[in-house]
Amino acid sequence: MAKSIALVASSFLILLLAFPTVFATDFTVGDSSGWALKVDYTAWAKGKTFQVGDTLTFKYNPSFHQVDEVNKSSHDGCNSSNPIKNYKDGNTKITLSKEGNHYFLCPIGDHCSSGMKLAVTVAASSSGSPSKSPSGSPSTPSTTTPSPAPTVNGAVGVSSGFTQFSGAFVGSALVLGFMF
Repeated sequence: MAKSIALVASSFLILLLAFPTVFATDFTVGDSSGWALKVDYTAWAKGKTFQVGDTLTFKYNPSFHQVDEVNKSSHDGCNSSNPIKNYKDGNTKITLSKEGNHYFLCPIGDHCSSGMKLAVTVAASSSGSPSKSPSGSPSTPSTTTPSPAPTVNGAVGVSSGFTQFSGAFVGSALVLGFMF
């Protein structure tokens, strides 16, 4: 009986440790192409939903590329003279910590004007906090029609995966003889 309680307790601890990361997504910028020339980053970002807490991972050869986080006018004009932050490590992970638009570019040579720049819009996390406008005041609820339900493609969503995991946890506890 002590072994089964220890197993249930350790399983519960693993669940608690994994819980915060279940809802954040790590996006590898450019997917398998990474942060490189000849990648359409506008097309890459299209259709993706970025939320507070998500991570952008830029994978690149630091001998040829860097990542500058910049403001909109610097992004639009490919101006890297005053970056918010510069990264040179070849495996840059940037956590999206606030709502709004975020801009990135490669400051090397003419890489930015050749398309090596990225703009993403970050929405509030799905943790239930109210959405805010870029000015910081609460935004007005949208009156647009909700998107249709996604088609079934065999993928398991976060909430259904969590439900399955917690169901397996409770089921295991009951099989082991531990009653709640």
